[in-house]
Amino acid sequence: MEGAMSYARQMLATYPSDLAVDAGVLAAAIDALNSCAQACTADNEADLSEPSLAELVKCIRLCLDCADVCIATVSVVTRQAQYDANVTKPLLQACVAICKSCGDECEHHAHKHEHCRVCAEACRRCEQACRQLLAVMK
Repeated sequence: MEGAMSYARQMLATYPSDLAVDAGVLAAAIDALNSCAQACTADNEADLSEPSLAELVKCIRLCLDCADVCIATVSVVTRQAQYDANVTKPLLQACVAICKSCGDECEHHAHKHEHCRVCAEACRRCEQACRQLLAVMK
């Protein structure tokens, strides 16, 4: 989204009280989580269409798990009212773990499947954004 502020950033800018964390870091994590969930869902569908389906079973499973964890995490981190780090931090840690696993598996198939390469990239970006958000959380 070159030159334009993401919708996450725009929404955070309208928040009526102080945010629990830096808005830029939070918006980057929200955008990365949404992108990763979408990439994992799309990669899952592409994997299911490949003739070598049997060798992609682990990738399919991890993409499904990663998309689910990213969706749950983005929902929780977006809610800033009555923010609870005891809930948010473990979700972000789980997201880091699944993004690493899914990214590793997708990278394993990236030489044969471009959709896996793209998904691995989204997973790496999300893993990093979640780590950055964890680092600034109170």
